[in-house]
Amino acid sequence: MMVFDSKLVNRKASLILNDLKILSSYKNLSLKQYLVDYLLQLQVERLLERIIGRLIDINYHILKEKYQTIPTDYTDSFAQLFKHKAINKKLLDTVKPAVGLRNILAHEYDTIDPKKVYAGINLALKHLPAYLRQIIN
Repeated sequence: MMVFDSKLVNRKASLILNDLKILSSYKNLSLKQYLVDYLLQLQVERLLERIIGRLIDINYHILKEKYQTIPTDYTDSFAQLFKHKAINKKLLDTVKPAVGLRNILAHEYDTIDPKKVYAGINLALKHLPAYLRQIIN
C-alpha cells in the first residue's frame, strides 16, 4: 500500500510551475502570430500536454492515497477533488475542460484546433496556479 507522498505532489507542482513560466513567454503573442508559426504551436502544445498530464497525475495520487478513491477517468479526477473539497466549484469548472484538450494533444486526434490551443495559454496561466495552491493546501 502506497502512502500519500507530499514530495511527489510538490515535485510535480514545481514542474508545472516551471512549464507555466515558459508558457508565459507566449502570453503576449497575437493569434495571428501564433497561427503562422508551426514550431511555436508545437512548443505550446507540448507544454500544455505536460502541464495537464502532471495535473492529472497529482489528482490521481491525492485521490488514491488521501481519499482512497479511484476516479473513473481523467475528468472525474477533477470532479472527485471537488467532491472532497480539495478545490472549489469555480476551479472545477475552469480546469476540468483541460482534460479534453490534453486528450486531443496526447492522442493527436484528426485535427488540433490551433485557436483552442492558443486560448489554452491564457487559461492555463490564469487558473492553474490557483488550482495548485488549492490542492496543495
